Amino acid sequence: MRIATCIALMLSSVAGAQLIQGKSGITLTAPPPTEKRPVTDTYKVAGGADVTVTDDYRWLEDANTSATRAFITAQNAHTQKYLDQVKILPELRTQMAALLRVDQMTTPTERAGKYFFSRQMADENQGSIYMRQGLNAEDVKLIDGNSRSADGNISVSIRDITPDGSILLYAVRIGGADESELHFYNVQNHTDMVDTLPSARYYGVQVSPDKHGVYYSQYSPHVGCKVFYHAFGSPMGSDTMLLGGEYRGEKLGEIDGIGVKVTENGHYLVMNIGRGVPAKREDILLKDLRVANAPIMPLVYGYDSRFHEMNADDNFYVDTDFGAPNHRVLKADIGQKPENWKTVIPEAKDVIEGVSIVGGKMFVLRLHDVRSELTAYSLDGKESGKITFPGIGAGSEVYGRPQDKEGFYTFQSIVTPPTIFHYNTVTGKSDVFYTQKVPFDSNAFELTESFYTSKDGTRIPIFIAGKKGLKRDGSAPLLMTGYGGFALSELPAWNPENAWWMAQGGWFALPDLRGGNEYGEGWHKAAMFEKKQNVFDDWYAAAEYLIANKYTSPEHFAIRGRSNGGLLMGASMTQRPELWGAIWCGYPLLDMLRYQKFLMGRTWTTEYGSAEDPMQFAYIRAYSPYQNVKQGTKYPAIMFFTGDGDTRVDPMNARKMTALMQEQSGSGRPIVLHYSLKGGHSAGVSQTQLVEDYADEMAFLWTETQ
Repeated sequence: MRIATCIALMLSSVAGAQLIQGKSGITLTAPPPTEKRPVTDTYKVAGGADVTVTDDYRWLEDANTSATRAFITAQNAHTQKYLDQVKILPELRTQMAALLRVDQMTTPTERAGKYFFSRQMADENQGSIYMRQGLNAEDVKLIDGNSRSADGNISVSIRDITPDGSILLYAVRIGGADESELHFYNVQNHTDMVDTLPSARYYGVQVSPDKHGVYYSQYSPHVGCKVFYHAFGSPMGSDTMLLGGEYRGEKLGEIDGIGVKVTENGHYLVMNIGRGVPAKREDILLKDLRVANAPIMPLVYGYDSRFHEMNADDNFYVDTDFGAPNHRVLKADIGQKPENWKTVIPEAKDVIEGVSIVGGKMFVLRLHDVRSELTAYSLDGKESGKITFPGIGAGSEVYGRPQDKEGFYTFQSIVTPPTIFHYNTVTGKSDVFYTQKVPFDSNAFELTESFYTSKDGTRIPIFIAGKKGLKRDGSAPLLMTGYGGFALSELPAWNPENAWWMAQGGWFALPDLRGGNEYGEGWHKAAMFEKKQNVFDDWYAAAEYLIANKYTSPEHFAIRGRSNGGLLMGASMTQRPELWGAIWCGYPLLDMLRYQKFLMGRTWTTEYGSAEDPMQFAYIRAYSPYQNVKQGTKYPAIMFFTGDGDTRVDPMNARKMTALMQEQSGSGRPIVLHYSLKGGHSAGVSQTQLVEDYADEMAFLWTETQ
């Protein structure tokens, strides 16, 4: 009787544990239970009755309570139990380290014959700032990026260099936070200057032409940006505010970001006001620095369009979507309205992705079906040649200054690591300046572009890459990523994680969803506000195309996305869970009814809208992932990824969604939270941590799609 009783109790215990079944023999007990503390909100709805919404995990929004910290600790322990069982993880970390831990270099900036850049050696956790006294001279380390913290999670980066190369302004960032501290370095003496600007969000910063001080734009929560002048050697409390609060009687608030720069000739301070993210309207203000107490005057003000300013001498040019959804370049006349400005580069079928002026020439980067193409023009708009990129991929405009006789540009692709090219603006000759030496045989892989049809008939481009000769029989694991928002183009660029996936024999796919800038502002607007569902429908159509063409099948289908791409992952799991085998959802937006209340969320209401608006509540509620989790649904394996260092998208989104998904899912598949205490939205974490995080991510997705 005792033996039978013990057996019965054991079986009862196992049943009560609700075992979670991963692939490759991985087994977990049920996730740690999360207490429900229901809170109900009432929302106004245009033309209808009020709607009540209950949130069981509102208490997890506060990251600093002991209960939330205990939740994070328990979730990380649960995730670690999963990772401890992944047999490929040790070898994967070695392979990922080989792809990540390579010598890397940023594009040089030339000043008075000196070349400044960041460089990170293969065995280093962070990059350091270097200088060369000539293009091919020896590297001289100016700022050591590896001696600032024991764990290697403090990084340095270049923010500005004076025209004579005497002062270097650099930022110091902790982990992946958006905030940074600003320091000034005397290049000749190889010493830091006394002045430091404290840790904050700086939307623009540039040393004044006379080198007596610095102009900066600093963002404060609930206030927005203000522009100041700081005189070197003076206390910050005495800094002069140049712009903030309002301009011409119009309020400058929380969603109005202000960029700051000085024209290359030092004549003007330029302040670019972007209203919302992405900016639905951009204003450009000028202050003549040659005139004492000169007033701030508009170059362009009050137009619901975007204007990106460039200058050569005292001539101003703008890349704009004003009257041209695919962008055009105008020569701006101070005091004249944009309607009267001369068109230098007219709008064309292919969208303009970027424009620069180097060596007295204008370089226009266009996207032809999301493939980069770069054309040179005279400043009056006459074409003078093309720079040919080596295949399908992501190229840049030419970096340099209007007076320079040389510049640099870059190229990379899904199957090609980044290369920096040196460009002679007089002869038009390009030479390879620097190439990342990654242990990846590009010749063994192929990259193609195809097109498929979305739900409403829209033609969508998709890049697909994998080993040459890889069979299409539906059995190969496939990794797909996407974004679809904020007018950001998703270019076929290099990523070590995607490279690892392909090296194991998997496919990689990148569809260019509406919401980006791949086909201009019309492409972006087709997925904003009440049209956001178009992004998700484009994504599902991509999956159906890949499955129908036997690149993979649902059980072998992995997807990943972060930030706005994390919202895409949230919609994927709640709207079409049957399409996927595994999902990695990083730094995500998930509770779209409340996102605008946290961190930088208010600035994104120009993209999504706000549930606080009765006209917008219904469509946001319809797709908001957190409000669309359904009890008992068979959700795929999911890893949520976020961390305390994310000061842009509040980690509360991932915390709440993890608790809700774990409680509601009926599939018995793993749903885990990988919560970093250092990582964040921006770059800056150590290579050691990056290798571990990338390996954990790939281990989860690969294991759960076998």
